[in-house]
Amino acid sequence: MSKFHTQYVCQECGKVSARAFGRCPTCGAWDSMIEEVVSEPGAPEKKGRSGLEMQSKALTLDEVSSEGEERWLLSMTEFARVLGGGMVPGSIVLLGGDPGIGKSTLMLQVAAEIAQDSRVLYASGEESARQIKMRAQRLNANGRAGEFPKNLYLVTETNLEAILAHTEQVKPALLVVDSIQTVYLDGLSSSAGSVSQVRECAARLREVAKSSGIAIFLIGHVTKEGVIAGPRVLEHIVDTVLQLEGDRFQSYRLLRSMKNRFGPTSEVGVFEMREQGMAEVSNPSEAFLAERMTDAPGSAIAVTMEGTRPILVELQGLTSPTNFGNPRRTTNGLDLNRLLLVAAVLTRRVGLNLSNQDIFLNVVGGLTIEEPAADLAAAVAIASSQRDKPVRADLALIGEVGLSGELRWVSHMEIRLREAAKLGFKAAVIPQRLNTNVSLPGGIEVLEARSLAQAIKIALIV
Repeated sequence: MSKFHTQYVCQECGKVSARAFGRCPTCGAWDSMIEEVVSEPGAPEKKGRSGLEMQSKALTLDEVSSEGEERWLLSMTEFARVLGGGMVPGSIVLLGGDPGIGKSTLMLQVAAEIAQDSRVLYASGEESARQIKMRAQRLNANGRAGEFPKNLYLVTETNLEAILAHTEQVKPALLVVDSIQTVYLDGLSSSAGSVSQVRECAARLREVAKSSGIAIFLIGHVTKEGVIAGPRVLEHIVDTVLQLEGDRFQSYRLLRSMKNRFGPTSEVGVFEMREQGMAEVSNPSEAFLAERMTDAPGSAIAVTMEGTRPILVELQGLTSPTNFGNPRRTTNGLDLNRLLLVAAVLTRRVGLNLSNQDIFLNVVGGLTIEEPAADLAAAVAIASSQRDKPVRADLALIGEVGLSGELRWVSHMEIRLREAAKLGFKAAVIPQRLNTNVSLPGGIEVLEARSLAQAIKIALIV
């Protein structure tokens, strides 16, 4: 009978230790040591190749082809945008997201589209083939009820060797593994989903992708902190890391590129979850502003950059007298530290009495804003609510707020203003230009302000 013992593996660097550490002794990461129960050594060892064997060839830069990567064009333009223009053969992509956010639904739609022209193998370790077919019937992926792509193959398997055997038999152009935390290798004694299994299975799949030219998509779970479960080395193994974000109580989903070796990072695709699956949102700004009340105090419009795309989004601020000793600061879609900074500047530099006010800030539509260009819109929304005066309905606000109450310039100002003008906004408040050589687009009135107090005076309707 096999004996079992406990070991601790670092999620960041893969360090194996017989005892737990609060901080990894190798990489220095805190709280990264995860407990694993493994059997005593006895499994067949991996056969490594000798250092004297020459299976590769050294090339000069002149000998390396400079031709661009071939891509498969997709009708799902939002998905193609995030990938950098299309799917690259031989690439390995990791898709993460919260449970129920729509990862499997999105990948089934992509698989059905690719299967119109090429073979696709969908390997599921979480659902049966019947469950997947039921979802496909609901999605009606090919637009005709009762008919499915003939090149879409399904297999329910968690053994990686068996999945690779099916891959060799089917010879697909695309392999989808749902999910990477459910597959395992027989040669490892740890259970599926452990640090060692996830790392080794991903590395094995990478070898298959690079040697055969098969595009591989791995679906991954996330932890309660919102990061992809498993070792951080997993994100280093793959070519592209995609994150599907969104509020489960909202219909909009954002597909964000966190890493991409074949295109720009931080690119965003917007989808709407419907009964028929993920529907593309070609104009997210219009969708996010569709239900806006133009005459309500506390509403301001920010222009944020998501990758190379400008998106107009509504920020709602609300101040209310506190019933407790310490006023609350609550935010949804914006970093809490940014809210605290903006509130402090409004108190000290603008003179708003917020010390006895609860402050609530919400980004409409479930979008998460990470850049400081939305500081001005957040500050104006709070000031509008506190003074009970609405913001001009045709006004967009762009700028970073400094601790001295000054407004700071942000990047891609011309692109932001052009998008605001395209959606019908007549004016925009921006930081005062210190570089007079910066050109601004026409079609929209540009109102420059040096300080936050000036911007609030311009924005609010007296």
